[in-house]
Amino acid sequence: MKPVTVDMLRAHLMAASLTAVGVEVMACVALLVFPVSQTYFTTTPFRLLAGALIAGGVIVIRQFARAAFQFAVQSRHATPHVWSTQCVSLSAYCPHRWLVVLHLRFIGRPFVVESH
Repeated sequence: MKPVTVDMLRAHLMAASLTAVGVEVMACVALLVFPVSQTYFTTTPFRLLAGALIAGGVIVIRQFARAAFQFAVQSRHATPHVWSTQCVSLSAYCPHRWLVVLHLRFIGRPFVVESH
């Protein structure tokens, strides 16, 4: 497998894992707050709901990362090379650098963090 593909998969799995942690926390809170039986969490509807929430969470994280990348391009913290496969130059002083890097990992685009 190519390193770019591995990096893209790793980014998606990280986002899915963070979303799964959020779903698990919500399930624990539901156990404490609402009169929910523990056996509900082993049913097929709950598993489908959890899968849908995880997939939706990954989509939401991708959208936030994309918006951060577009903001970084507009504020000139990131310089993409649209018509080539060259690296994206990213400023070390970008306020949302971690989201921009996550977006670049999601789409498999190489990048370089430049210090000024």
